[in-house]
Amino acid sequence: MHSRAKGTSGSKKPIKKVPSWAPYKEKEVEKLVVKFAKSGQSASVLGMSLRDSYGINSVKALTGKSVSAILAENKLTKELPEDMLNLIKKMIDIKAHLEKNRLDQTAKRGYLLTSSKIRRLIKYYQRTNRLPADWKFDTTRLKMYLQ
Repeated sequence: MHSRAKGTSGSKKPIKKVPSWAPYKEKEVEKLVVKFAKSGQSASVLGMSLRDSYGINSVKALTGKSVSAILAENKLTKELPEDMLNLIKKMIDIKAHLEKNRLDQTAKRGYLLTSSKIRRLIKYYQRTNRLPADWKFDTTRLKMYLQ
């Protein structure tokens, strides 16, 4: 988004087909997702651990629902979406770096780009009713959002 790169080249998602060697069934996968979520794992970490440790290449192919949909069904979602929380963590790190290195213009630009991404995400999540319409982002209280 903020680079000079052109085109939409990238990796392709695997085919949404359940392989014949799949070791788990639909209900078992949902139970695993709920178990890992209760232990505190985020949706992306959860998907990677299912892929790497359990051989589940696609939760959506097996269950027909995404990991976040399963979490929402079981009321295990957090107040703020995971991608926004990650950007807020990044913003906190950049802000701490800028306090030590005030003349670092590259970090200042990174801070601006990150705050722009957060603002765009807020607009999107308010439009899709994932966040309340009157929700405001306050940069002075960044660490509060992570708790």
